[in-house]
Amino acid sequence: MKIKKQSPGGTGFQPVQSFQITRRNLPHWQEPGKVYFITWRCKKGQTLSPEERTITLDAINYWDGRKRTIYAAVILPDHVHILAQPLTQPEGGAFDLAEILHSVKSFGAQRIGQQRRVQGTVWQDERYDRIVRDEAEFLEKWEYIKNNPVKVGLAFSPEDYPWLYEKGG
Repeated sequence: MKIKKQSPGGTGFQPVQSFQITRRNLPHWQEPGKVYFITWRCKKGQTLSPEERTITLDAINYWDGRKRTIYAAVILPDHVHILAQPLTQPEGGAFDLAEILHSVKSFGAQRIGQQRRVQGTVWQDERYDRIVRDEAEFLEKWEYIKNNPVKVGLAFSPEDYPWLYEKGG
């Protein structure tokens, strides 16, 4: 199910003109100007090496400030969390969240495949995304991302974890 009015974007990304709902297994709601808490996982049985986590973090940050604002991101061995806001396109509408994430996942998978010397996908197709509803939830999700490596025993403090990004940090 889609509720979407689009005009072509000059960069290959279609702008989101209004509220839209898409569905795979999970529903995905998108509204221009909103911030999202997003999670995606590696395919079952796969984990990311330290070098692959760096590739993934670089892919996430590549369009920061141009197609999206990244407030916080963490790359763990088997999943990723980001707190992000798609930006408005010059011709109107916001950059499409699904297409932004597809570019991150496909670029990252390609680079990781080169590193592993194998072809194939690294990520599960589905993602979890949630529109952040207010400042309290924004801060809660940021803290969750920041403390996730500590919670799962990968670092003693958030500052010790090299695959954590915080805007202004």
